[in-house]
Amino acid sequence: MTTDDTGCEVVTTRSGARAMRDRETGELMHPVVGPLVEAQKLYVDASQLEGRLGRWAPEPLILLDVGLGAGSNAIAAWKLSERMPASSRRLEVISFDRTTAALELALSDPHAAAFGFVGDALRAARALLSEGRYETPRTVWRFQAGELPAALSCVPERSSDVVFWDPFSPRANAALWTTAAFAALRRACAEGATVHTYSAATAVRSALLLAGFAVGVGAPSGVGKDTTQAAVDFRALDRPLDRRWLERLARSAAPFPTDAPAEAMARIAALSQFSVETPVDARPALP
Repeated sequence: MTTDDTGCEVVTTRSGARAMRDRETGELMHPVVGPLVEAQKLYVDASQLEGRLGRWAPEPLILLDVGLGAGSNAIAAWKLSERMPASSRRLEVISFDRTTAALELALSDPHAAAFGFVGDALRAARALLSEGRYETPRTVWRFQAGELPAALSCVPERSSDVVFWDPFSPRANAALWTTAAFAALRRACAEGATVHTYSAATAVRSALLLAGFAVGVGAPSGVGKDTTQAAVDFRALDRPLDRRWLERLARSAAPFPTDAPAEAMARIAALSQFSVETPVDARPALP
């Protein structure tokens, strides 16, 4: 274990991977399988980022990286963009966090390689820390400091295409898993946008539904645990929640976020997601 005065420490998971722990909350970032595997499987692959970047468009694809942490998700996306052909769509990553402490420790000499920061990636992350921004012909990476969800106000309405939602858990930071937080995110999402998060909690999925997203089961994490995918368009979901989930919601001991309205159950049950079947070939092309 390695610690420093930033409030973070580097530990070794059961799989042998290095991971970052926040000492104040006790939260472990990318537990068990480690940051390199989870960032790739749960966020980059699950969001079909490579395919989306492969479809050229004049404007960049906007990725909101909510919960910069040690930079694992953002740098995985950055590396993918950098190795794409010149004809591919450009990527703009906006990383949000209240602090860069975890990234600072991850970039220190003993740990940089274990967290995926070598060569150009290391230079990019160090520039992000010092300048708040790093740009190449293929990729822009920006850092937005501040408390969420208020910090999302810097994002223009209906401008974002992909969201990696990876803050601390509801136990440690309940405010970021509420209907209000996801409503602020929904305002920033363009048509066709998708949201990817590690939490499969019933209350988290309810909050997303109440905020105006369609919600489904996401890609499994590195240990096979369910995750969550949300989308502006129901048809973009791979495995949408169905009426069987609605029945489990009615029996749940913790069904809703803390700011759910009194009529939450009725509002969710009335959503079109639970009354229609969308053929696979009717799914829209992701932006």
